[in-house]
Amino acid sequence: MTAPGSNSIFAEKPMLDRVVSPADLRALADHDLPQLADELRREVIEVVSQTGGHLGSSLGVVELTVALHAVFDTPRDKLIWDVGHQCYPHKILTGRRHRMLTLRQAEGISGFTKRSESDYDPFGAAHSSTSISAALGFAMARELGQPVGDTVAVIGDGAITAGMAYEAMNHAGHLGKRLFVILNDNDMSIAPPVGAMQTYLNSIAGKGPLATLKAIAEGLEDHLPFPLREGARRAREMVSDRPGGVTLFEKLGFSYFGPVNGHDVPMLLHALRSMRAHAEGPVLLHVVTKKGNGYGPAEGADDKYHGVAKFDIASGKQHKTPANAPNYTAVFGQTLTDEAARDPRIVAITAAMPGGTGLDTMQKRFPARVFDVGIAEQHGVTFAAGLAAGGMRPFCAIYSSFLQRGYDQIIHDVALQNLPVRFAIDRAGLVGQDGATHAGAFDVMFLANLPNMTVMAAGDEADLVHMIATAAVHDHGPIALRYPRGEGMGVPMPDRGVPLEIGKGRTLREGTDVAILSFGAQLSEALAAAIILEAEGISVTVADARFAKPLDTALIDRLYREHRSLITVEQGSTGGFGAMVLHHLAMSGQLDRGAPVRTMTLPDRFIDQASPTQMYAWAGLAAADIAAMTRGTLGTAATAQVVRLR
Repeated sequence: MTAPGSNSIFAEKPMLDRVVSPADLRALADHDLPQLADELRREVIEVVSQTGGHLGSSLGVVELTVALHAVFDTPRDKLIWDVGHQCYPHKILTGRRHRMLTLRQAEGISGFTKRSESDYDPFGAAHSSTSISAALGFAMARELGQPVGDTVAVIGDGAITAGMAYEAMNHAGHLGKRLFVILNDNDMSIAPPVGAMQTYLNSIAGKGPLATLKAIAEGLEDHLPFPLREGARRAREMVSDRPGGVTLFEKLGFSYFGPVNGHDVPMLLHALRSMRAHAEGPVLLHVVTKKGNGYGPAEGADDKYHGVAKFDIASGKQHKTPANAPNYTAVFGQTLTDEAARDPRIVAITAAMPGGTGLDTMQKRFPARVFDVGIAEQHGVTFAAGLAAGGMRPFCAIYSSFLQRGYDQIIHDVALQNLPVRFAIDRAGLVGQDGATHAGAFDVMFLANLPNMTVMAAGDEADLVHMIATAAVHDHGPIALRYPRGEGMGVPMPDRGVPLEIGKGRTLREGTDVAILSFGAQLSEALAAAIILEAEGISVTVADARFAKPLDTALIDRLYREHRSLITVEQGSTGGFGAMVLHHLAMSGQLDRGAPVRTMTLPDRFIDQASPTQMYAWAGLAAADIAAMTRGTLGTAATAQVVRLR
């Protein structure tokens, strides 16, 4: 990347050019900081226009980021961003400005906070609602003698709906140690925040021992732009309407102050400095911000440009590559909506991701049958279990990496009771620019080992349609269907899904030498590997398992019996589909005959962000890798044949 001052991204930002680290920022006069914030906002827009990424959330915290680094002594003081998708201004100010054009790219900097990347990232994140727990851990490390300063958690109004945040606040209030929580209330997470907590946040104000902060809060309405002014008015009315005006946060043991205008740098500096000077126990500062603030196209968009592709700054138009095939998520959303039109028992649950999971399509047509539970995967899974026990046919649509958060509920509330909850697992496999934190690597392993569970994976977008139809009528226990992010294979699409026979795979091409058994969307690479091998005179059978549980043991037995070797391929971790195939062959005594079996899985390491194609190449799961593994087994198979003849 080019050095500051040598191209348009770094041009004409005299205040920002003086800041290489937060220490430089703290050397600036207070009256210079609003200009610094303006330049920082412009740089974030310019960078993300070239890289894509999480724009709206980063624009909403520009002034807050400047104020936090101006007041706190980072990195000795620990600044922890919840989720971390709003950390682009923080990265620019903490020595990574020269690398910002590598954002979310192969061998570049992460789109989230990452401990290995900078001392200014004390705790890595990408999943929500972890910041207060981590900050409390740092605070107690300080109390126990470690060289840790103040600890600050910045958490959004969407993330604070999760139960983990309240578990942490309850513990922090009990311990009573000095800790700062900044509630960034922009009234807009990825989807509009839901539930009683959001209503509460829109109608609270604090009172406490810091008179300076109370004065700020009491005069806030005059400083806030519309429509934030109305929210602040409602918040102040809450104090007079309730005896004592005590907030939930105060009942949890926090001193609560706010709301404060999160785009007013002097007000933020005053509030943060007063807190830092006087706080003894845990403190929560309620900051009101506007997602996408300062960039018109983001402010006007429904999602406030939460996640964007590269875009034109002047118009805001995103440069999205035209799709060559249907998107798996869109196929899921439309197909489920069609199934719901035929069956009034079908309902859907999402954890704050109606658009990301495709459920917004069904939500528009059947709003009373789609439930957004907020960032509460545990509740979402058990809620779905209750719906199933009540006679409904629930589809619980959650990203693979987020479903990890509800695992105990999957075991205890769903599988143990054999309830027919349908788990629609989006973002299965490697996901590209979001990197390791969002990789759907483990769901096959942690679901297929559960009694009563059925686990499917779509080999292509047409098969996904059939799997949705299969799940819709599967009333004999829990069932999961997994599918990747992005485009399908471009296969012909059915007009309507046909339920599949449970536990039965399909054979796509027949050969005589080797068999490749694919589970899931790496099927296209398996077929490509077969073409490579056929050109070399190696005859290849390619089969699609469709089910990891129950296994199609008849198909597996035939492939193993009729071929010199067997290769399994999957977009998941070790311990998944391939392990189950090996277990079956071993327990049935078939491995004793010596024909080689190889399981191709994701490697035993986390894979950083890149394009999905590059990530699968790094993982050794590309067509060339499958072909190479297959060639290697042929030599082993020949040796085994000689040994048997002797």
